[in-house]
Amino acid sequence: MKIGILSYHFPPEPAFIPGSLAEELAARGHEVRVLTGFPDYPGGHVYPGWRQRWRHQTHSERLTVRRVPRYARGDASPGARTAAWLSFAGSVAVAGRRYLRDVDALYVFQHPAVTFAAAGLLRLLGRVPTVLHVQDVWTGEEPSRPGENRRWADRFDTSLRRLYREAAAVAVTAPSMRDLVVAAGAGPDRVRTVLNWTDERIFRPAEPGPAARRLIRRDDRCLVMHAGTIGVRQGLETAVRAAAALGDRMDLVLVGSGAQERRVRGLAADLGADNVRFVEWRSPVDMPQLYATADYQLVMQRDVPELRGAVPGKLQAAFSCAAPVVASTGGDTAELVERARAGLSCPPEDWAALADRFWLAAAIPRAARVEMGRRGRDAYLREMSLRAGVDRIEGLLREASTAMARRTNLAVGR
Repeated sequence: MKIGILSYHFPPEPAFIPGSLAEELAARGHEVRVLTGFPDYPGGHVYPGWRQRWRHQTHSERLTVRRVPRYARGDASPGARTAAWLSFAGSVAVAGRRYLRDVDALYVFQHPAVTFAAAGLLRLLGRVPTVLHVQDVWTGEEPSRPGENRRWADRFDTSLRRLYREAAAVAVTAPSMRDLVVAAGAGPDRVRTVLNWTDERIFRPAEPGPAARRLIRRDDRCLVMHAGTIGVRQGLETAVRAAAALGDRMDLVLVGSGAQERRVRGLAADLGADNVRFVEWRSPVDMPQLYATADYQLVMQRDVPELRGAVPGKLQAAFSCAAPVVASTGGDTAELVERARAGLSCPPEDWAALADRFWLAAAIPRAARVEMGRRGRDAYLREMSLRAGVDRIEGLLREASTAMARRTNLAVGR
């Protein structure tokens, strides 16, 4: 097939889902054309060595990437975010009609930033069957809608609902997300679950090294590690309170940074939690050894409706590395952990319940922890891997293209 891919971000940005999908589809013999912007994530400034211009295309065997200019926002203000999203939509409208006019099917990596661009492109391309891969369902609580102007928020909602209605298929990254997109306008018979995969070139089982041990361990007591953003969605204050209640029975190590880091550090200091430690952000390539050095990976989500239908990427990374998990979350994430028997779970934002899970985690023998990790790895390969995910996406694209061709032939026959 000739397959188009529309994504706001694309490698060298940390966008391994659309990047690895494009590479794998091309490796399977499809002609793939990507339409995206110039790399500027996360800082909002175009990467050094790159210059925004028209007609920037790179080619490799069966894979072409066309980049179009967009406003590099430089800050996270609502106005700058709106300008970035709308400028990308305008550039996609100018370039996309010709560049993608003869594709058999279009894949849209559906992030809020691409909503206006995708809606406009579908209007221009007409009858091109489209598969939306929805990554998140954003609500009024999230500081991520285009601006604080109600007019733009309404336009955003209208564009998103149109995409859900017109897509040939809507792929969601967690089972419970299905209800949210159906409520927003997607036909129930067109929604499929396609769990995200992780960057398998990096996240795989590893042996703990001495440098990793020196970085995060003090002794041989049970160590639970949280790797990634220290933000509002994670609610890591719950983990700090739980760890503080157990004293020297276990260590909690938070690797990363984020908007709530100062607050979480302050809580640990106020509680006198000497068993809670903070390690600065590390490169992803360092993480598998850190995972192997820790006893468990901690997955945290706050108790809000939209997060019950979202599976954080750190779960796939932990499973792929054969690391057992402690999950303080509800919905699909907890269900995946329990179904795989790959760790322990408890309700979100309940520090006493999490302290109980930490205590039990420390009591579980090492051999049983290793077996948990092995079961998580098996579940990843079976349900969440690159191969499994691309198989499902490829199948949706093929079904959408075939159905469109059948409708066209019937119309011509009439």
